Amino acid sequence: MTASTTRRTAVKRSRIAAVGALAVAGTLLVTGCGDQTDKGGSDSGTSNSSAPLASKLPADIKKSGVVKVGSDIAYPPVEYMKDGKAVGIDPDIADALGKQLGVKFVFQNGKFANLIVGLESGRSHTIMSAMNDTKDRQNGIDSDTGKKAGKGVDFVDYFTAGTSILVQKGNPKGIKSLDDLCGKVVALQKGTTSEGIAQTQSKKCTSDGKKAISLQTYDTDPEALLRLKQGASVADLNDFPVAAYNAKTASDGKDFEVVGEQIEAGPYGIAVSKDQTQLRDALQAAMNAIIKNGEYQKILQKWNVTQGAVTEAKINGGS
Repeated sequence: MTASTTRRTAVKRSRIAAVGALAVAGTLLVTGCGDQTDKGGSDSGTSNSSAPLASKLPADIKKSGVVKVGSDIAYPPVEYMKDGKAVGIDPDIADALGKQLGVKFVFQNGKFANLIVGLESGRSHTIMSAMNDTKDRQNGIDSDTGKKAGKGVDFVDYFTAGTSILVQKGNPKGIKSLDDLCGKVVALQKGTTSEGIAQTQSKKCTSDGKKAISLQTYDTDPEALLRLKQGASVADLNDFPVAAYNAKTASDGKDFEVVGEQIEAGPYGIAVSKDQTQLRDALQAAMNAIIKNGEYQKILQKWNVTQGAVTEAKINGGS
């Protein structure tokens, strides 16, 4: 799919403040995502054939002991770098899945808009990056043009979230809803559902006789947050857990706040190539196992995002 494919279509991440270090503290740290060559961990792994679900994996992955995960590791608390290691909700869930499957999940850092291309080219086995499960992504459709742009992917759904509006602390521009963004500058990460929501809202603005939204898009979310912090934009649209996390932690809660209600809640999915059905089914079995044994709930409690919990791992449950 192309870079215009939204990160979360009809789906956003629950935003609950998480504990831990953030890429934005005191002064907002802008972290570029690189070109998918930077790693969040070692590529080496050791397969544990005695793990409960090891037999479900494809033979090549079981032999290597590694599942390569494409991810935009600049999206706390879902995934971010700390002390040279990928940490957050997704890495913790991946570790729990690895125990069930007897392999190591290795996160590879890349720009979000390029993750599906990397998956289709074989650079990674899966994607875990707060990616919304959508029909467009399942079918390889460019959401902007409506045309076929790739093979499409399958998803193993593991979390539910929506989009939130993040503004400067004190809300100096009086933003309360999407309608208040008409004629104003909004900064956000390109290739995300947030971008799609903003584009749709901009068309609504003009059809209502108002000015369009002036969109500024960036490769990473921290870049968009920096523009908001500087007052160069009036808002950033973001997944709920991320917006709430930034509101709580950036400059000890002095930079941002969340306004309005969540928009278009839907599932995050672990993306897998269409031809990797055995891996997809193994991941689904492992997700259901950690949901059943309570490990999944413990991870969500750790990051204070239990509102986004699912009770079973569905395949392609997005709309």
